[in-house]
Amino acid sequence: MPQFRGAIVRERWKQAGLIFLSLLALVIVLKACTTTLIWAHNNSLFIGYAVLGIVTFLTYLASVRWIERRTVAEFTLPRSLSELADGVATGLALFASVIGVLWAVGVYQPQGWGSAGELGLAAMFWLFIGVVEEILFRGLVYRLCCAVLGTWGAIVVSGLAFGLVHGIDPGATASALASVALAGLMLGAAFALNGRLWLPIGIHAGWNFAEGSLFGTAVSGQNLGASLIEAKVAGPELLTGGRFGPEASLVSVIVLLVATGFLVWRIAALQRVEPPIWRAGKAAPSSGGA
Repeated sequence: MPQFRGAIVRERWKQAGLIFLSLLALVIVLKACTTTLIWAHNNSLFIGYAVLGIVTFLTYLASVRWIERRTVAEFTLPRSLSELADGVATGLALFASVIGVLWAVGVYQPQGWGSAGELGLAAMFWLFIGVVEEILFRGLVYRLCCAVLGTWGAIVVSGLAFGLVHGIDPGATASALASVALAGLMLGAAFALNGRLWLPIGIHAGWNFAEGSLFGTAVSGQNLGASLIEAKVAGPELLTGGRFGPEASLVSVIVLLVATGFLVWRIAALQRVEPPIWRAGKAAPSSGGA
């Protein structure tokens, strides 16, 4: 038994080391793409993030195959479209519930119809952003943490990292970062359900699309392009989220807590929990995963 446990621990550390190399490779590539992002902010955000999304995706595929030397289970094609669609629908529904509450209490105030002409491009734009951030934070940071800290530790640490990175966004406050960190916990739990990235990418893209392109509110402190509904948000910052947008509001925090709690319950119910490295070999292997 000690030899068996020792072999598992060594394999987990080896896995963590290889994932770290994959993460390092992606960070280097993203750093090299800095000029593309600078150009994008001055010319076309859509083209810039499209390039970034494609480069991130291809770099991830290459690093997993050539560095980690395994199949890319996170992007298996069976059920990919249905999982992505489920994620988008979930993200739309979650943020729509936030807006519904804010509208009911008079904080969200529609001003009329905006433009529907660019909704298709907006959907693709948010999808590319979802691909970049989910590959980075769930595909790599989460998996690296999971190899050492197990499922629950990975959800917490990758979620906190997700929140901290958004500290550079306009209007970021402690409450805003707490809300984004909660979103990170939810997305980590969504990834833990089956070990595939389609669902969290869909949730991420659906939430942002609803927030910025449907309901016309700020997304992480930024207003990007036209929206289907023109609106203003007025009231106490606890409900409006201030400059950061409604995702920093108390309503968003409550919605994200409920969604995260449900996903955590599902993970536990389905027994898709990887133990931390110091408990490796003490418990039966998880029945879930990629």
